[in-house]
Amino acid sequence: MRRLKPNWQRTHWLIAALFVVVIVLEYSTPPPYVFGYLYIGAVLLASGRLGRGATRWVTAIAIALTLLNLVIPGLEPITTVTIANRAITVLALAVTGWLSDRIQRYEKAITHQHAQILAQAQLARMREDFVSTLTHDLKTPLLGALETLHALEAEQFGAVTSAQRRAIAIMTRSHQTTLQLVETLMDVYRNDSEGLRLNPTAVDVVALAEDTIMQLTALATSRQVRIRLHQGESDFRQPCWVRADVLQLQRVLSNLIANAIHHSLRGSLVEVVIRPKGDDCLVQVLDQGQGIAANEMAYLFERFYQGHSDRQAKGTGLGLYLSRQIVEAHGGTIWAESRQPRGALFAFRLPAQPPVQDNIVLASPAKTILSCTTFQR
Repeated sequence: MRRLKPNWQRTHWLIAALFVVVIVLEYSTPPPYVFGYLYIGAVLLASGRLGRGATRWVTAIAIALTLLNLVIPGLEPITTVTIANRAITVLALAVTGWLSDRIQRYEKAITHQHAQILAQAQLARMREDFVSTLTHDLKTPLLGALETLHALEAEQFGAVTSAQRRAIAIMTRSHQTTLQLVETLMDVYRNDSEGLRLNPTAVDVVALAEDTIMQLTALATSRQVRIRLHQGESDFRQPCWVRADVLQLQRVLSNLIANAIHHSLRGSLVEVVIRPKGDDCLVQVLDQGQGIAANEMAYLFERFYQGHSDRQAKGTGLGLYLSRQIVEAHGGTIWAESRQPRGALFAFRLPAQPPVQDNIVLASPAKTILSCTTFQR
């Protein structure tokens, strides 16, 4: 406050001095000589350093003094030209005051919005730090609980009955699902803050999809859903090579296929179609579930979006968002479509790249990795 007060007083003195100079020029010269334009400097000075109220007062006083010079000192007759010049000056002062008022209003609104943006950004950082810390702290007890359940299942603490073994299996699956959700949440926030780190290599998407489907067979069986992998009209299994991080790409396939299984009707079919299209490798996952409402299409891949239809009733809104992160980090695109008469299609495409010299991954990391120095098309 001690610094602002001298500046405020100095501005008032500058405006007063400028008024004195212009008044002396105005009232010591004949009316045809118009110096009222110089009041614009006082208006701009008030606009830049004082508030909107002060700007209006300065503008009003400048207009009044400019018009008053028509009758004071009253030594010469007033002509039409003199009145026109004064009117133009008054109009210029009024426009300057109005524009200054608008500029101050816009600056105030911009300052308010900037403060809101900073507050929202700070709140987002605090929320992300909280979630990151929370998920990290949750992971440790979950891992400990899983190890304890494995020890119980291995009868390290005594004999286990069949009923107890079933209960242990249910608890293990529940803890593994929770752990997977925690890890997904950690990955989402890590990718948003630090970016997705990739370890790209040549990957056959068809072989990777086969392995992913094999891992999801138990889930499909429990839901009474069949999974079919094919390449469109082709009856022959042909590789579809891309350059990608095999772990991350398998997460995308697993998310999309598991999502299709969860939202499929019992006894229905989930199709996984992989085929080259132009310079890309196109992957499509089709189900025969409830479909997707048209007003939800634009939000499916947003973080935490669960939608209002039955398709997202069991989801967390993270799987599709993480899939979008991974696909876009590989330079690809991912989207969804509603099928007729029912069902949904989730698809993504990645730039195709036949391997020339690389470690060629034929399936997931758990499978055999074939290493060679050269590979011809």
